[in-house]
Amino acid sequence: MMYMKSPINLSNHNKKGILLINLGTPDSPSVLSVGRYLRTFLMDKRVIELPYIFRWALVHGLIIPFRTPSSAKLYKKIWCSKGSPLLINSQEFAESLNSYLGDEYEVSLGMRYGEPSISNACRALLNKECNEIVVVPLFPQYSSAATGSALEEVYRFFAKEEEIPQVTLINEFYQARFYIRSLAKHIYHYIQSLEFDCLLMSYHGLPKKFQTYRQQCALTSKLIAQTLGLSEKQYAYSFQSRLGRLEWLKPYTDEILKDLRDKGVKNLVVACPSFVADCLETLEEINIGIREEWMALGGENFYYIPCMNSNPDWIKAFANFVN
Repeated sequence: MMYMKSPINLSNHNKKGILLINLGTPDSPSVLSVGRYLRTFLMDKRVIELPYIFRWALVHGLIIPFRTPSSAKLYKKIWCSKGSPLLINSQEFAESLNSYLGDEYEVSLGMRYGEPSISNACRALLNKECNEIVVVPLFPQYSSAATGSALEEVYRFFAKEEEIPQVTLINEFYQARFYIRSLAKHIYHYIQSLEFDCLLMSYHGLPKKFQTYRQQCALTSKLIAQTLGLSEKQYAYSFQSRLGRLEWLKPYTDEILKDLRDKGVKNLVVACPSFVADCLETLEEINIGIREEWMALGGENFYYIPCMNSNPDWIKAFANFVN
């Protein structure tokens, strides 16, 4: 983990702020809302690393016109009566964490893209007169596109403030004991009564050049497997959510399915360690899309393990971590 502490402290208040950051979500599954969200997301220079003019042409000329309608259909498949699953799950986690930590803490949730914004979340903590703020992007493995972009937005906010509280930034926790043990316990709760051949851990994909992220995902997978007592033949890891024609980190989740079937795997369990809250990538891409592909390949059973969301054990472990 890496930390940054600013030299300026606010006065004599003792409240500690916890700023949780997640990626973001459209306001609704409508084409208009999804297009607006994708436009903001994909125009981030850390997401698509091209000069502005080329990035603008790619996003506005190709991706938005062709991808938005299909993405809106996918969001409609998983949209809840209360709204976006990612937002609902993240809010429930933040509220439960706030309740668990007690009156000496103030928890605020910010989304890198969409609402509630990181700026508004930071402002809420300052309005509560927090003299210390711990910033935790909810991405266990570090990536420039997610963690880096979120932390850059935090920097932008505090750079404009006259008085800056003590700020601690946590940029990764992919091998932290609280995370590994919580996730392993969560997975065990689901698999203890199952007869399965392999646990596949699927991570959000990135272009091939991001090898440090790949190494972090590999270590997370190994530690979870060791904690669960799984042999090397009983687990695998892969990467999902590719964009464009460039080569991304391998093995790809959709392609590893055939390899697993060729090895005789019939009963597959899938978990998504890079996500702590269920969202489009887990609920639709994995639990619907990958499930259908697995069954089409002749798999007998497919078990999806939900993210930890607001699991009480996860909340308790996270609270002890930030405390």
